[in-house]
Amino acid sequence: MSFQRPDAAEDRRLRDLLRRQDKNRGFLVAFEGPDASGKTTQRKLFKAWMRSVGHEVVTYKWNSSPLISPILKARKLAHSLSPEEYCLLSAAAFRHQLNTEILPALWAGKVVVADQFLYTALARDVARGLDLHWVLNAYLPLFWPDQVFYFALTAEIAAQRARADKKPGFYASGQDVTNIADPVKSHTQFLGRVIQEYEALSKIFQFLKVDARQSIYEQHREIRQMFMAAHRRPSWAEWNTEAVLAWLSTRTGAPNGETGKEERQKRSREER
Repeated sequence: MSFQRPDAAEDRRLRDLLRRQDKNRGFLVAFEGPDASGKTTQRKLFKAWMRSVGHEVVTYKWNSSPLISPILKARKLAHSLSPEEYCLLSAAAFRHQLNTEILPALWAGKVVVADQFLYTALARDVARGLDLHWVLNAYLPLFWPDQVFYFALTAEIAAQRARADKKPGFYASGQDVTNIADPVKSHTQFLGRVIQEYEALSKIFQFLKVDARQSIYEQHREIRQMFMAAHRRPSWAEWNTEAVLAWLSTRTGAPNGETGKEERQKRSREER
Protein backbone atom coordinates (compact mmCIF):
# COMPACT_ATOMS: atom_id res chain seq x y z
CA MET A 1 0.00 0.00 0.00
CA SER A 2 1.45 3.36 -0.94
CA PHE A 3 0.95 6.40 1.29
CA GLN A 4 2.03 9.99 1.25
CA ARG A 5 5.14 10.20 3.40
CA PRO A 6 4.84 12.92 6.10
CA ASP A 7 7.28 15.79 6.26
CA ALA A 8 10.43 15.47 8.40
CA ALA A 9 8.93 16.99 11.55
CA GLU A 10 5.79 14.87 11.36
CA ASP A 11 7.85 11.77 10.60
CA ARG A 12 9.97 12.35 13.73
CA ARG A 13 6.82 12.88 15.81
CA LEU A 14 5.28 9.64 14.59
CA ARG A 15 8.47 7.65 15.12
CA ASP A 16 8.80 9.01 18.65
CA LEU A 17 5.17 8.11 19.31
CA LEU A 18 5.79 4.59 18.01
CA ARG A 19 8.83 4.13 20.27
CA ARG A 20 6.93 5.33 23.34
CA GLN A 21 3.92 3.15 22.61
CA ASP A 22 5.94 0.01 21.82
CA LYS A 23 6.28 -1.03 25.47
CA ASN A 24 2.48 -0.81 25.90
CA ARG A 25 1.44 -2.48 22.66
CA GLY A 26 -0.37 -5.78 22.48
CA PHE A 27 0.95 -8.80 20.64
CA LEU A 28 -0.13 -10.73 17.59
CA VAL A 29 -0.16 -14.53 17.43
CA ALA A 30 -0.84 -16.18 14.06
CA PHE A 31 -2.10 -19.72 13.44
CA GLU A 32 -0.96 -21.05 10.07
CA GLY A 33 -1.13 -24.31 8.18
CA PRO A 34 -2.87 -26.18 5.35
CA ASP A 35 -6.60 -26.84 5.16
CA ALA A 36 -8.00 -29.07 7.92
CA SER A 37 -4.80 -29.00 9.97
CA GLY A 38 -6.71 -28.03 13.12
CA LYS A 39 -5.49 -24.44 13.38
CA THR A 40 -8.98 -22.95 13.83
CA THR A 41 -9.80 -25.28 16.72
CA GLN A 42 -6.50 -24.44 18.41
CA ARG A 43 -6.95 -20.74 17.76
CA LYS A 44 -10.28 -20.84 19.62
CA LEU A 45 -8.76 -22.75 22.54
CA PHE A 46 -5.82 -20.35 22.69
CA LYS A 47 -8.17 -17.36 22.67
CA ALA A 48 -10.17 -18.82 25.57
CA TRP A 49 -6.96 -19.44 27.51
CA MET A 50 -5.69 -15.90 26.91
CA ARG A 51 -8.98 -14.49 28.19
CA SER A 52 -8.88 -16.76 31.24
CA VAL A 53 -5.53 -15.27 32.28
CA GLY A 54 -6.76 -11.70 31.93
CA HIS A 55 -5.97 -10.58 28.38
CA GLU A 56 -8.35 -8.70 26.11
CA VAL A 57 -8.41 -10.70 22.89
CA VAL A 58 -9.44 -9.84 19.33
CA THR A 59 -9.78 -12.42 16.55
CA TYR A 60 -8.62 -11.75 12.99
CA LYS A 61 -9.78 -14.05 10.19
CA TRP A 62 -8.10 -14.13 6.81
CA ASN A 63 -9.98 -12.51 3.91
CA SER A 64 -12.94 -11.45 6.02
CA SER A 65 -12.86 -7.74 5.22
CA PRO A 66 -16.45 -6.48 4.84
CA LEU A 67 -15.14 -4.15 2.13
CA ILE A 68 -13.41 -6.73 -0.09
CA SER A 69 -14.92 -10.12 0.81
CA PRO A 70 -18.13 -9.64 -1.24
CA ILE A 71 -16.01 -8.99 -4.33
CA LEU A 72 -13.87 -12.05 -3.71
CA LYS A 73 -16.91 -14.28 -3.15
CA ALA A 74 -18.60 -13.09 -6.34
CA ARG A 75 -15.46 -13.58 -8.42
CA LYS A 76 -14.91 -17.04 -6.91
CA LEU A 77 -18.44 -18.11 -7.78
CA ALA A 78 -17.86 -17.01 -11.36
CA HIS A 79 -14.45 -18.75 -11.50
CA SER A 80 -13.09 -15.49 -12.86
CA LEU A 81 -10.06 -14.85 -10.65
CA SER A 82 -6.55 -15.09 -12.03
CA PRO A 83 -3.77 -15.81 -9.49
CA GLU A 84 -2.68 -12.18 -9.75
CA GLU A 85 -6.19 -10.85 -9.14
CA TYR A 86 -6.71 -13.24 -6.23
CA CYS A 87 -3.47 -12.00 -4.68
CA LEU A 88 -4.25 -8.31 -5.14
CA LEU A 89 -7.78 -8.57 -3.76
CA SER A 90 -6.50 -10.55 -0.77
CA ALA A 91 -3.82 -7.90 -0.22
CA ALA A 92 -6.49 -5.17 -0.26
CA ALA A 93 -8.57 -7.13 2.26
CA PHE A 94 -5.53 -7.64 4.46
CA ARG A 95 -4.63 -3.94 4.40
CA HIS A 96 -8.21 -2.92 5.23
CA GLN A 97 -8.35 -5.27 8.21
CA LEU A 98 -4.84 -4.37 9.35
CA ASN A 99 -5.77 -0.69 9.51
CA THR A 100 -9.28 -1.05 10.93
CA GLU A 101 -9.02 -4.13 13.19
CA ILE A 102 -5.50 -5.35 13.90
CA LEU A 103 -3.45 -2.20 14.51
CA PRO A 104 -6.11 -0.39 16.59
CA ALA A 105 -6.36 -3.46 18.85
CA LEU A 106 -2.58 -3.85 19.20
CA TRP A 107 -2.17 -0.11 19.85
CA ALA A 108 -4.70 -0.46 22.69
CA GLY A 109 -2.65 -3.26 24.26
CA LYS A 110 -4.89 -6.17 23.25
CA VAL A 111 -3.90 -9.63 22.07
CA VAL A 112 -4.76 -10.33 18.43
CA VAL A 113 -5.19 -14.00 17.53
CA ALA A 114 -5.04 -14.49 13.76
CA ASP A 115 -6.69 -17.42 12.00
CA GLN A 116 -4.19 -17.29 9.09
CA PHE A 117 -2.07 -14.28 8.34
CA LEU A 118 0.39 -12.96 5.76
CA TYR A 119 2.10 -16.35 5.42
CA THR A 120 -1.14 -17.75 4.01
CA ALA A 121 -0.72 -15.42 1.05
CA LEU A 122 2.96 -16.25 0.63
CA ALA A 123 2.32 -20.00 0.66
CA ARG A 124 -0.80 -20.12 -1.49
CA ASP A 125 0.10 -17.44 -4.00
CA VAL A 126 3.54 -18.89 -4.65
CA ALA A 127 1.91 -22.35 -4.91
CA ARG A 128 -0.22 -20.79 -7.64
CA GLY A 129 2.93 -19.90 -9.55
CA LEU A 130 3.40 -16.27 -8.56
CA ASP A 131 6.86 -14.91 -7.85
CA LEU A 132 7.52 -14.48 -4.11
CA HIS A 133 9.01 -11.01 -4.58
CA TRP A 134 5.94 -9.91 -6.57
CA VAL A 135 3.62 -11.19 -3.81
CA LEU A 136 5.62 -9.43 -1.08
CA ASN A 137 5.41 -6.17 -3.04
CA ALA A 138 1.62 -6.52 -3.23
CA TYR A 139 1.49 -6.51 0.58
CA LEU A 140 3.83 -3.58 1.23
CA PRO A 141 4.32 -2.15 3.80
CA LEU A 142 4.70 -5.56 5.45
CA PHE A 143 3.49 -6.33 8.95
CA TRP A 144 4.78 -9.37 10.84
CA PRO A 145 3.28 -11.16 13.87
CA ASP A 146 5.07 -11.71 17.17
CA GLN A 147 4.64 -15.49 17.09
CA VAL A 148 3.49 -18.00 14.48
CA PHE A 149 2.17 -21.47 15.26
CA TYR A 150 2.47 -23.70 12.20
CA PHE A 151 0.38 -26.88 12.07
CA ALA A 152 2.42 -29.43 10.13
CA LEU A 153 0.56 -32.15 8.24
CA THR A 154 1.06 -34.17 5.07
CA ALA A 155 -0.97 -33.28 1.99
CA GLU A 156 -2.65 -36.69 2.00
CA ILE A 157 -3.89 -36.45 5.59
CA ALA A 158 -4.90 -32.80 5.19
CA ALA A 159 -6.87 -33.61 2.01
CA GLN A 160 -8.62 -36.56 3.69
CA ARG A 161 -9.64 -34.42 6.65
CA ALA A 162 -10.86 -31.59 4.44
CA ARG A 163 -12.97 -33.93 2.29
CA ALA A 164 -14.54 -35.45 5.39
CA ASP A 165 -15.84 -31.99 6.28
CA LYS A 166 -16.94 -30.75 2.85
CA LYS A 167 -16.10 -30.98 -0.82
CA PRO A 168 -13.24 -28.59 -1.64
CA GLY A 169 -14.23 -25.66 -3.84
CA PHE A 170 -12.71 -24.68 -7.16
CA TYR A 171 -10.07 -22.36 -5.70
CA ALA A 172 -9.53 -24.29 -2.45
CA SER A 173 -8.66 -27.35 -4.53
CA GLY A 174 -6.37 -25.31 -6.78
CA GLN A 175 -8.24 -26.24 -9.95
CA ASP A 176 -7.59 -22.76 -11.28
CA VAL A 177 -3.90 -23.67 -11.65
CA THR A 178 -3.60 -27.48 -11.65
CA ASN A 179 -5.83 -28.07 -14.70
CA ILE A 180 -7.03 -31.29 -13.04
CA ALA A 181 -10.74 -31.94 -13.53
CA ASP A 182 -11.07 -34.16 -10.45
CA PRO A 183 -11.31 -31.78 -7.45
CA VAL A 184 -10.05 -34.47 -5.04
CA LYS A 185 -6.88 -35.15 -7.04
CA SER A 186 -6.39 -31.44 -7.65
CA HIS A 187 -6.83 -30.65 -3.96
CA THR A 188 -4.20 -33.19 -2.88
CA GLN A 189 -1.70 -31.94 -5.45
CA PHE A 190 -2.32 -28.29 -4.64
CA LEU A 191 -2.03 -28.90 -0.89
CA GLY A 192 1.32 -30.54 -1.55
CA ARG A 193 2.52 -27.33 -3.21
CA VAL A 194 1.17 -25.17 -0.39
CA ILE A 195 2.78 -27.33 2.30
CA GLN A 196 6.11 -27.21 0.47
CA GLU A 197 5.97 -23.40 0.63
CA TYR A 198 4.91 -23.44 4.29
CA GLU A 199 7.86 -25.66 5.17
CA ALA A 200 10.25 -23.24 3.51
CA LEU A 201 8.65 -20.27 5.29
CA SER A 202 8.82 -22.16 8.58
CA LYS A 203 12.60 -22.37 8.33
CA ILE A 204 13.03 -18.76 7.25
CA PHE A 205 10.70 -17.21 9.85
CA GLN A 206 11.25 -19.76 12.64
CA PHE A 207 7.65 -20.83 13.10
CA LEU A 208 6.66 -22.65 16.28
CA LYS A 209 5.84 -26.01 14.70
CA VAL A 210 2.96 -28.12 15.99
CA ASP A 211 2.52 -31.76 14.98
CA ALA A 212 -1.07 -31.62 13.73
CA ARG A 213 -1.42 -35.41 13.99
CA GLN A 214 -1.57 -35.15 17.78
CA SER A 215 -4.81 -35.03 19.73
CA ILE A 216 -6.51 -31.69 20.30
CA TYR A 217 -5.48 -31.78 23.97
CA GLU A 218 -1.84 -32.60 23.20
CA GLN A 219 -1.64 -29.78 20.66
CA HIS A 220 -3.15 -27.24 23.02
CA ARG A 221 -0.80 -28.23 25.84
CA GLU A 222 2.18 -27.95 23.51
CA ILE A 223 1.03 -24.55 22.24
CA ARG A 224 0.75 -23.21 25.79
CA GLN A 225 4.26 -24.42 26.59
CA MET A 226 5.77 -22.96 23.42
CA PHE A 227 3.95 -19.66 23.86
CA MET A 228 5.29 -19.19 27.39
CA ALA A 229 8.82 -20.21 26.40
CA ALA A 230 9.02 -18.08 23.25
CA HIS A 231 9.45 -14.33 22.98
CA ARG A 232 7.65 -11.80 20.87
CA ARG A 233 9.42 -9.68 18.27
CA PRO A 234 11.83 -7.28 19.98
CA SER A 235 10.08 -4.10 18.84
CA TRP A 236 7.89 -2.58 16.18
CA ALA A 237 10.72 -0.16 15.45
CA GLU A 238 12.75 -3.13 14.19
CA TRP A 239 10.10 -5.20 12.40
CA ASN A 240 7.02 -3.19 11.52
CA THR A 241 7.98 0.48 11.36
CA GLU A 242 6.69 1.30 7.88
CA ALA A 243 3.33 -0.42 8.33
CA VAL A 244 2.67 1.25 11.68
CA LEU A 245 3.80 4.67 10.45
CA ALA A 246 1.53 4.32 7.41
CA TRP A 247 -1.38 3.60 9.74
CA LEU A 248 -0.49 6.40 12.16
CA SER A 249 -0.23 8.88 9.29
CA THR A 250 -3.88 8.21 8.39
CA ARG A 251 -5.05 9.20 11.86
CA THR A 252 -6.04 12.80 12.44
CA GLY A 253 -2.79 13.90 14.04
CA ALA A 254 -3.68 14.39 17.69
CA PRO A 255 -0.55 15.04 19.78
CA ASN A 256 -0.44 11.57 21.37
CA GLY A 257 -1.66 9.61 18.38
CA GLU A 258 -5.34 9.57 19.29
CA THR A 259 -7.96 9.82 16.60
CA GLY A 260 -9.97 13.03 16.44
CA LYS A 261 -12.82 11.39 18.33
CA GLU A 262 -10.46 10.11 21.05
CA GLU A 263 -8.86 13.56 21.38
CA ARG A 264 -12.26 15.26 21.79
CA GLN A 265 -13.29 12.72 24.43
CA LYS A 266 -10.00 13.28 26.28
CA ARG A 267 -10.48 17.08 26.26
CA SER A 268 -14.05 16.68 27.48
CA ARG A 269 -12.92 14.56 30.43
CA GLU A 270 -10.22 17.08 31.32
CA GLU A 271 -12.71 19.96 31.25
CA ARG A 272 -15.06 18.30 33.71
